[in-house]
Amino acid sequence: MRRNFLLTPLMAALLACSALPLAAQTILQGATAAPASVQTPVQLQSSPSVSSGMVNDDVIVDMQQAFRKREKNKLTQLLPNARGHVLEPWAAYWELRARLNEATQDEVQAFLTRWAGTYQEDRLRNDWLRLLGQRRDWSNFDAMYPAFRMGDDRELRCYAAVIDLAKGGQRDPLAETVKSNWYAQRDSEDGCNLAASEMFSAGGLQADDVWRRARQTMETGRPRAARAAVEVVAPMQLPAFATMLQSPSKFLTAKAKTSSKEQQELATLGLIKIAADNPDGAATLMESRWNELLTQPRRDWVWGVIGKTQATRLSPDAMASFAKVGKEANLSDDLLAWKTRAALRAGQWQQVRKSIEAMSAEERDDPTWMYWQAKALQAGRISEAQTQQSRQLLQKIAGTQGFYEQLAQEELGQPIVIATQPAPIDEQARQAVRSSPGLARALYAIQLGLRSEGVREWNYMTNLHQRGGMDDAQLLAAAELACQRQIWDRCINTSERTKTVVDAGQRYPMPFKDAVVNRSREIGLDPAYVYGLIRQESRFIMDARSGVGASGLMQIMPATARWTARKIGMTDFTPASINDRDTNITLGTAYLKLALDDFDGSMALAAAGYNAGPGRPRNWRNGPVLDGAIWAENVPFSETRDYVKKVLSNTTSYAAILTGQPQSLRARLGSVGPKPEGEPDLSKELP
Repeated sequence: MRRNFLLTPLMAALLACSALPLAAQTILQGATAAPASVQTPVQLQSSPSVSSGMVNDDVIVDMQQAFRKREKNKLTQLLPNARGHVLEPWAAYWELRARLNEATQDEVQAFLTRWAGTYQEDRLRNDWLRLLGQRRDWSNFDAMYPAFRMGDDRELRCYAAVIDLAKGGQRDPLAETVKSNWYAQRDSEDGCNLAASEMFSAGGLQADDVWRRARQTMETGRPRAARAAVEVVAPMQLPAFATMLQSPSKFLTAKAKTSSKEQQELATLGLIKIAADNPDGAATLMESRWNELLTQPRRDWVWGVIGKTQATRLSPDAMASFAKVGKEANLSDDLLAWKTRAALRAGQWQQVRKSIEAMSAEERDDPTWMYWQAKALQAGRISEAQTQQSRQLLQKIAGTQGFYEQLAQEELGQPIVIATQPAPIDEQARQAVRSSPGLARALYAIQLGLRSEGVREWNYMTNLHQRGGMDDAQLLAAAELACQRQIWDRCINTSERTKTVVDAGQRYPMPFKDAVVNRSREIGLDPAYVYGLIRQESRFIMDARSGVGASGLMQIMPATARWTARKIGMTDFTPASINDRDTNITLGTAYLKLALDDFDGSMALAAAGYNAGPGRPRNWRNGPVLDGAIWAENVPFSETRDYVKKVLSNTTSYAAILTGQPQSLRARLGSVGPKPEGEPDLSKELP
C-alpha cells in the first residue's frame, strides 16, 4: 500500500519560504484532540495534490534506504520527486551528503541558504566543517564555524582551537580546551589528534598530558587511540610501541633494565595492557621488577589498573592492589571510581572518602559520589561538623527523580512522594511549539518510520541551540505534544530536561495500562516494577528493536521468548508474535516473574538478570551480604549498573503514582548476598 500525505499548492508555497506545511499542521494541531490515554495508532491525514504529480511518502522512504546504502545516483534521480514534501529538507540533505566529497563550496552554501534555520542546515554544516578540517581548508572553516549552532562536535572544537592558536590566541585556555575534548573522545580522530600535536609543539600540552591520554586509551582497549598519542609525544617510538602491542610480556622482558622516560612510558603501557586482561600476571611483573624501575606516577597508574580489573571481577584482592597506590592524584577519575566501589564492597569507609576527595571537582559533583561521600562521613565516630557536611551533601542532591536523589531523600527522613497534578502548560509556549516546522517534520518522520531522523530533529529543536535552549514552559509544551501523539520516548526525554517544574504524567506515562496492570497482578508481579522496566527497556516504543535482536515493549530476545512460551504453556506462540503488544507483555512479565522468584524476590538481581542474562548476577551475588545500593554500584558492566539503578528508581516513582502512597527505594533494594545452599537454581535453566 502506498502512503500519500499530500500538500496543497498554497502549502507548497509556504514550505518554499520555510513556513509550516499543512500536513505538518495536521500532525501538530490534531494533537489537541488525541489525549495521552488513547492507545490506537496515530492516523495522519492527507491533503490535496500539490500538482499533477503526487508528493508521495514512499519516495522519502526510498531515499532514506538509498542513503543508507550509499546509492548516490539513485538519490539524485529521486530528489525531484520529493519537492514539496514535508520531509524535503531530509531528502535534499541525503542527496547532497551522499556526494559531499565531490561537492563545491557554492553547492554547500546554496543548501545552507535554502534550508536556513533547519536542523538539516546545521547538520550539513557540521559535516562540511569536518571535511574542511580534514582538508586543512582553514579559511573556509574559520568563516563558517561561528554559524555552527549545535556546537556539540568535539572534533570541530579541536579544529577551531588549531585555528585560534595560529591566530595567536591565548595558549593556556586553548590547551585546556584541546585536552578536555581529546580526553573525552573515545576513539582516535583527526581533529583532536592534530590539535594535541600543535598544542604540544607550542608548549601548551606537556609530555605527561599526552602520555596520560595514551594510558587511558590503552586501559580501555583502544590501542589505535593510544598509538595516536604516542605519535604526538614520541613519534620515533612508534616501532617500539608496535612491538609492545604485539607481545607486551616479551617487550617487558627485553626492557627490564630501561630507564629513559619514553621507554618507561612504553613499559607502563605494556603493563596496563596486561593488567586489563590478567591482573595477577601484571601484579607479579610489578612485584618482581617493575616496582623499582618505574617512577611513582607510572607505578601508581599500573596498580590502579590492576585494582580496577580485580574490582570489576569482584575480587577481594582489589583493595590490596589499590593500597599499593602511593598517591590517589596519580589516578584517573575512572580508576578512583573503581577504588571507591571496591572500598564500598569491603566496608572501608575511610578509603571511600579518600578516593572521592581525590576525584576531579566535576566528578565529585556527580550525585553518585556526593551520596557515598555523605554516607562515608556518617560512618564511625564523626564530629558535628562532619554530620553537618553529610547533611548538606544529601540536601544538595535529594529529590524524587533519580536513584541517588531518591536515596538521599530517604536518608533525610523523607519518603518518596510523587506529585501527580499535571504541570500547567503555558499557552504561549504551547502555540510556539505547535507552530514549529522542525517539530512537525520530526513527528512526521517518526510516524512514517524514519525514527532515527525524527528523533535527531526533535532533539535539535527542543534543545534550540541557536537560542540557548528551550525554557521549562517550552519543554513541557513539547513533551505534551509528544505524549499526545503517543511518541513516548520523546515525551519522557523532553520532560526530563525541565529544571524548575516536574510533570510526573509526562515523565512516567502509563500507556497500555489495563494490559500491563492486569497481567502483572494475575501473576503476582508489582505493576510498578513492570512499568519501571518497560520505561527503561523501550520507552514504550512498540516496534523497538535492539542491536542484539531484542524486540517489543519489554525487549525480549527470540530464544527467551520461545523458552518462556514453553514454560507458561503458550501453545500458539510464533516468532512473529513477539512484537504483538499483548504477547510481548505476557512473555516479558512471565520471564521477569520467573527471574524474580529465582532471585529470592530481589528486584535488583532480577533487573540485572533481565538485562545481562541470569547467569551473570548469579555470580555477582557471591561474596559478602551487601546493602542493595552498594551491590548495585558494584555491578561490573556499566550498562547493567545504570540499568538496575534506573529500573529501581522508575519502579519507586511508578509505585508512588499507582498507589498514591509514600514509597521507599531502600526497601526495594534490600540486601544482596549468595543464594542459600540447597535452594533450586532456575538461573541455570533460564536462557
